Amino acid sequence: MRLKSVNPKELSIEALRLFTGRMPLLTAGDKTACNTMTIGWGGLGSFWNRPACTVYVRHSRYTFQFMESNDYFTVSILPKERKDALTLCGTRSGRDTDKIADCGFTLCYGAGDAPFFDEAELVLVCRKLYAQDMTSEFVIDSGAAASFYPEGDWHRMYIGEVVEAYQA
Repeated sequence: MRLKSVNPKELSIEALRLFTGRMPLLTAGDKTACNTMTIGWGGLGSFWNRPACTVYVRHSRYTFQFMESNDYFTVSILPKERKDALTLCGTRSGRDTDKIADCGFTLCYGAGDAPFFDEAELVLVCRKLYAQDMTSEFVIDSGAAASFYPEGDWHRMYIGEVVEAYQA
């Protein structure tokens, strides 16, 4: 494996800019089956005094079933020159194509057999701590949210403890 293990508590500030300007891949599953998707929303910080990563997945996404049936997920940052892979993983469904094979990714596995890609620059392996559906009744700024949910296909929020990290 090309990536090296690093302590999640010692990630640099630059690594904490994961969701600003870069579109990560969210991957869930295990050694028997998995799926990946490009995500645009997320956050890093602290939750219950643990390093944490928050991601959001719509119920309609194929990755949702993998998030629901596994205790771990990964968030991977690819090099900028792999924009083609991010586009493919953000526009095609794993129900219809093997996105991992189509992108030529090399699968690796972290804690809980959580799948990630050796081609990444940075990988966070997360153990789910909390999940909750987002609903309109809790939206404070309806103007900010309205354009994202015209069909009512709301996201489920997942907060995971970052238990492993890998960097190129």
